[in-house]
Amino acid sequence: MSLSKDRLNNRLRMIAVAFIASLTLGTLTAFSQGSARIAEDAPDEYVVQVGDTLWDIAATFLKDPWYWPEIWYINPQVENPHLIYPGDVLALVYIDGTPRVTVGQAGTYRLSPEARSTPLTEAITSVSYDSIAAFLSRGVVIERGEVDRLPYLLATKGDHMIASAGNVVYIRGTSAQPGERFNIVKIGDRLVDPETNDLIGYQGIEIGEGMIRKSGDPASMALVSSKQEAKQGDRLIPTSVEIPLNFFPKAPTSNIDGQIVAVVGGVTQIGQYNVVVMNRGSNHGLGVGDVLTVWQRGAVVRDRVEGGNVRLPDEEAGTVMVFKTYDRISYGLVMEATQAIHTEDFVRNPT
Repeated sequence: MSLSKDRLNNRLRMIAVAFIASLTLGTLTAFSQGSARIAEDAPDEYVVQVGDTLWDIAATFLKDPWYWPEIWYINPQVENPHLIYPGDVLALVYIDGTPRVTVGQAGTYRLSPEARSTPLTEAITSVSYDSIAAFLSRGVVIERGEVDRLPYLLATKGDHMIASAGNVVYIRGTSAQPGERFNIVKIGDRLVDPETNDLIGYQGIEIGEGMIRKSGDPASMALVSSKQEAKQGDRLIPTSVEIPLNFFPKAPTSNIDGQIVAVVGGVTQIGQYNVVVMNRGSNHGLGVGDVLTVWQRGAVVRDRVEGGNVRLPDEEAGTVMVFKTYDRISYGLVMEATQAIHTEDFVRNPT
């Protein structure tokens, strides 16, 4: 689904800033001590660069970047101690024998008038803006129970069976006010749970964008862009997709053993920063910020000595962080991909 560049950047800054701002000393106590493993080539100091992400910085110090909250040590004497800025010098230190990363020297940005007036805009983000933009701009998966709750296209003004950019349409199911924007989505292929064969959702195909002209039942909407013709029954999704703002990485609190069922964008091989859909959600105990290990499904090969088919062992293939959950499905961002990842590969608790 599409957003203007400024609106997208502002939304993603809010996501990232809320993630970093959540790194408070009180929250750190929720992590088990001693779980974080320092990387063998971890530097004693690291100067934060423009374009860095929190995940990349964590990978500089740790073998498992998602353990970053466990070793982050807050300097009470540093202004905005929960945030990291370009120019800050991060130091790896040991406090009572426990490794910690702290701001050893604050960068000049913290002392600038801009930092004092708008202290959040230049803070290092948890992931790159483009990572979440892939989800926002390239497609959606609609949970089964959500389809019937979405507003829908009732009719096209005039003698038209279909509508495209420049046409006016009538919609039902929303109290939206003039000026609000929606993406028009065609309900596509069924999404089936590979374990149970249950219908868990549908692929949503974005076909255009419209803006409310007049509220009511039905309301009228002008189509401002179109990739395909819009038809009666097509559904509407707000362009400003609500994503929980607190991206705080952690292990799931329950045992998760699920699979990847779809990938946003229609690619067949999934890599770093692709957005995937998994057949586990809040009903299974999965929450925003949960980190999962991806296991590539072992191939089936023919045993030419003893005969028969043998499935090879599953291989660890990457790391996914959950950023949006529904009852039975969730969205995750691939943070690391050590091998090619595919649909029907497994997602499990990190070891």
